[in-house]
Amino acid sequence: MARPQPPPWVHAAFLLCFLSLGGAIEIPMDPSIQNELSQPPTITKQSVKDHIVDPRDNILIECEAKGNPAPSFHWTRNSRFFNVAKDPRVSMRRRSGTLVIDFRSGGRPEEYEGEYQCFARNKFGTALSNRIRLQVSKSPLWPKENLDPVVVQEGAPLTLQCNPPPGLPSPVIFWMSSAMEPITQDKRVSQGHNGDLYFSNVMVQDMQTDYSCNARFHFTHTIQQKNPFTLKVLTNHPYNDSSLRNHPDMYSARGVAERTPTFMYPLGTASSQMVLRGMDLLLECIASGVPTPDIAWYKKGGDLPSHKAKFENFNKALRITNVSEEDSGEYFCLASNKMGSIRHTISVRVKAAPYWLDEPKNLILAPGEDGRLVCRANGNPKPTVQWMVNGEPLQSAPPNPNREVTGDTIIFRDTQISSRAVYQCNTSNEHGYLLANAFVSVLDVPPRMLSPRNQLIRVILYNRTRLDCPFFGSPIPTLRWFKNGQGSNLDGGNYHVYENGSLEIKMIRKEDQGIYTCVATNILGKAENQVRLEVKDPTRIYRMPEDQVAKRGTTVQLECRVKHDPSLKLTVSWMKDDEPLYIGNRMKKEDDSLTIFGVAERDQGSYTCVASTELDQDLAKAYLTVLADQTTPTNRLAALPKGRPDRPRDLELTDLAERSVRLTWIPGDDNNSPITDYVVQFEEDQFQPGVWHDHSKFPGSVNSAVLQLSPYVNYQFRVIAVNEVGSSHPSLPSERYRTSGAPPESNPSDVKGEGTRKNNMEITWTPMNATSAFGPNLRYIVKWRRRETRESWNNVTVWGSRYVVGPTPVYVPYEIRVQAENDFGKGPEPETVIGYSGEDLPSAPRRFRVRQPSLQTISLEWDHPEHPNGILTGYSLRYLAFNGTKLGKQIVENFSPNQTKFTVQRADPVSRYRFTLSARTQVGSGEAVTEESPASPNEATPTAAYTNNQTDIATQGWFIGLMCAIALLVLILLIVCFIKRSRGGKYPVREKKDVPLGPEDPKEEDGSFDYSDEDNKPLQGSQTSLDGTIKQQESDDSLVDYGEGGEGQFNEDGSFIGQYTVKKDKEETEGNESSEATSPVNAIYSLA
Repeated sequence: MARPQPPPWVHAAFLLCFLSLGGAIEIPMDPSIQNELSQPPTITKQSVKDHIVDPRDNILIECEAKGNPAPSFHWTRNSRFFNVAKDPRVSMRRRSGTLVIDFRSGGRPEEYEGEYQCFARNKFGTALSNRIRLQVSKSPLWPKENLDPVVVQEGAPLTLQCNPPPGLPSPVIFWMSSAMEPITQDKRVSQGHNGDLYFSNVMVQDMQTDYSCNARFHFTHTIQQKNPFTLKVLTNHPYNDSSLRNHPDMYSARGVAERTPTFMYPLGTASSQMVLRGMDLLLECIASGVPTPDIAWYKKGGDLPSHKAKFENFNKALRITNVSEEDSGEYFCLASNKMGSIRHTISVRVKAAPYWLDEPKNLILAPGEDGRLVCRANGNPKPTVQWMVNGEPLQSAPPNPNREVTGDTIIFRDTQISSRAVYQCNTSNEHGYLLANAFVSVLDVPPRMLSPRNQLIRVILYNRTRLDCPFFGSPIPTLRWFKNGQGSNLDGGNYHVYENGSLEIKMIRKEDQGIYTCVATNILGKAENQVRLEVKDPTRIYRMPEDQVAKRGTTVQLECRVKHDPSLKLTVSWMKDDEPLYIGNRMKKEDDSLTIFGVAERDQGSYTCVASTELDQDLAKAYLTVLADQTTPTNRLAALPKGRPDRPRDLELTDLAERSVRLTWIPGDDNNSPITDYVVQFEEDQFQPGVWHDHSKFPGSVNSAVLQLSPYVNYQFRVIAVNEVGSSHPSLPSERYRTSGAPPESNPSDVKGEGTRKNNMEITWTPMNATSAFGPNLRYIVKWRRRETRESWNNVTVWGSRYVVGPTPVYVPYEIRVQAENDFGKGPEPETVIGYSGEDLPSAPRRFRVRQPSLQTISLEWDHPEHPNGILTGYSLRYLAFNGTKLGKQIVENFSPNQTKFTVQRADPVSRYRFTLSARTQVGSGEAVTEESPASPNEATPTAAYTNNQTDIATQGWFIGLMCAIALLVLILLIVCFIKRSRGGKYPVREKKDVPLGPEDPKEEDGSFDYSDEDNKPLQGSQTSLDGTIKQQESDDSLVDYGEGGEGQFNEDGSFIGQYTVKKDKEETEGNESSEATSPVNAIYSLA
């Protein structure tokens, strides 16, 4: 059946879509607009630039264009006007610029070779075709020549040259024998790209045939054959096919000397090749040698482009298709056999004919508007750009103050009707050229509607529909939609306005019924049209036919009750086995049932009820099983094998609401095992497209259920049936249904704040899924601040599932909140979570104390570090015994973070121990503190305590103060004693000479002694110098000044005993009254 053609305004709407996007070059096809609006010419069809024709046919050079008014055509040949009317063989097709050159009445096609260009012109401008180079195909004959036999030694290389005659286009070359049998080619014998036949080494069997080069010409479909070559191979051994041809070392068996490879093509060790961008690069290396060399290809500094490189001609050729600039470089082929290898380097340069970067497009403007034409091309070398207008160089065109040319761009400002023209951009380099036409059309057209007025659109409830309103105008009108002639512009939510003006209603509801008005407006006016939308109830089969088992000859009734919109005409039809059912005499079709009388075996099959209106339809299917007379099973299911149920089908969504929808399906065959459950699954296309999730589960007795939905999810459902055998395949998916959006009702879970470095904190959370996003552009508002401070909250919006805060102090607590937000609003206030910034190494443990309660044990105690810088994970203790310079084995102990005591069992009572203690966090062990055990018992008491983080008792303030006080008291006592001693001359002294005072000598009651001043002898017991002389003290209070005598003696208590004499040269009064106070040092000596 032929597909009906859409009305013209549909084409106009499609074209206008492009116009509104700024890239339109077409005018709507509406006849009334076509007759009114002008359009400069546009070339629509032309021959290729290099146009080669068959000399046996007429010549056809194509050139077609469109415009309003229709353009006229003329041609140039070799840049000069070509007068078509003067040549009887040349004509131009009607309503076209295509040239036809007819040779039926004679003439030579070669006379018309040259460069042609077509001009299409109307009153608004002139468009140009490419410069078309016309050439006549040539297929010349091979010159006659007599070829002498080619004599060659077995094992030597050989090249048979083809040298075909030059043809246009170049012929296809192939080698055959004079008997027209193809020459077998392999890696030893092959044809090069230039057409020559190469033998890497000649064998005696090569002279069994002759060799003829053939050229096939494309246009004439003829083959030209060159005179054949005959070979004469000189050999040391006669040819013996059975004994030597298949010998594993054929060359040595035939006495052929082995040779290292040498290149036959190309010659030498290096060559270069140029290729144009977009063409195929063909590199070829053919080598001789015995045995036949293998060829391998490489690219210096990189790999071969595997996606577009392929090897040809037994690896002798490398072809790279669609060459680009990155394919330039140095390639080399390596030819190798067991005798050695050689290489040939090919330097490849990629040049480029001009190619478009930004081809100029037709420009349609309204009066006073601005626009631009851009012509950007690239190539190697860089192409030059030349602008023309209406086929003439822009420099020679009349000046236009509204036009500005800047290199590859023409800018138009404040365009007017007189600015209409066709511009040509010609960009070229030494490898080719590109020519593009682009017209500038200035239109001022008030808006007009292109579709019939007051259309009626009927649509089924909950379906999606589109109201079209094609329009046209210049400047481009803006389009707005209104409902029932009031309210604001319809766009957003359940409505979407496309750029071509169509209004889409995503899900039709009853309240969407009404009159819709589209209004198109520009500066020249406005136009409007109305569309009346009617919403109809869907057609539904609410009582479906059921599977039945009937005996032959009985009556069967299949129900099919339908609910539909009363304003629509309902048609109920039946199909059997998916084919239209013929209602015969034994059948009766009613509005809600199908009755079959006298059931026969041929009635067995599937029956489908089709309820349809002009807008929609619904289907329901049942299977009828017919049993023979003798078959009367009491349980049909028990008599048949069981299997998994068939998939449910015909899923339908009804009762569409904001947060719910009713899903209805038709059960599949239970395959003799009752369906126990239905599993409803859903898929959404935003977060996890293609992944199905379980939604809900329903009993096997239902085929319709209301599903609770989340906001802003584009749902698609499927149903799986379950029986005791297993699960069915999933049903085909339902249509999609997108719920409207709402603010999130929850926030992300598993919010954590942990440091990944010592100066940061990484906040992470589990992102919300599609059913909890509730709207587009789901994002998270992350807030944080230091705990127990009054600083304000920091916040940032994150689209992922993590955010790093930094820089931060080491291991400080933070309050963290993460709140979900979408385009509809924010989620609820989030809970506050406590996180910590990154940890660092802890400081040293405090008050590390080492005690020795006994000779067998050492007790260690310590306090936690002052700065843990994280969560303590434990303590590490390293200790070893030492005795002088001897060291024992180091022992390592690890403790839990709560342990602060440890007892070490001594190995011996002599050695001391050195202990090193450090705390640990997850970052590692921190600063260590080292202490040693007390000295052995003979050096210090066992109970002496050594403390860490506390100075020795001798450095304590209270101890220093006490010692200072004691020293002061001692000093005062010494001074007092000396003063009293120095005043002893006032008392009488016993006269004794040279007789030491004995212990029995009586003292005065006040403690005074008797002194003698006789003989002026030294005081006994006074200090002497090293040479035995008496040291005379300068001080008047020296003990020597008070007496002389024999050797001094000391009592057991250390007191000095001796006789003292009065110094002779001192007067009595001087010795008693003029004595100065003695120094503390001398006082000490005195007491000694």
